[in-house]
Amino acid sequence: MYIQISISSQLLTLMDNADQRRLQYLISTAKNGAGEAMDSECTPRGKHIIAEKIGAGCAVNAVFIGRIATGEVYAPALRERHPERDWILTRILWLSGIEEGRNKGQNNGKNLDSHDRYIYIHGAPDDVLMGQPGSRGCVRMRNADIIELFDLVAEGTNVIINE
Repeated sequence: MYIQISISSQLLTLMDNADQRRLQYLISTAKNGAGEAMDSECTPRGKHIIAEKIGAGCAVNAVFIGRIATGEVYAPALRERHPERDWILTRILWLSGIEEGRNKGQNNGKNLDSHDRYIYIHGAPDDVLMGQPGSRGCVRMRNADIIELFDLVAEGTNVIINE
């Protein structure tokens, strides 16, 4: 299995090894569009792998900061108390680029490394719109969708992000 992400269609597709679509989800990629540079808040393109799976067994809407579950469960009242947070919920699939000089390592002295940029596929609050860009670089999914996907993929699964 592998994952295809289309920035233009705002879709994540789980493909089987015969290149047949298994599942498809509406997602939300970066509000700033596609790009690989550190601090750009863009979604990186190219070939990646799932480097780490984080959050197995956590509650729906579990809040993560720095990939650590805080013990909080997301609710609108919590957002009101912390409006500055970029809500990373439920599960995290941490991506690592595998194309040296494109989404791994550096190019002309600029860090382009998706893993160093903390690019994830992760859950988001239920009121976050899917099907349109809105993230700070990550790929946001509905919580039920990220749980389903998380349970179907393994670390090392290929992820291809296309514009």
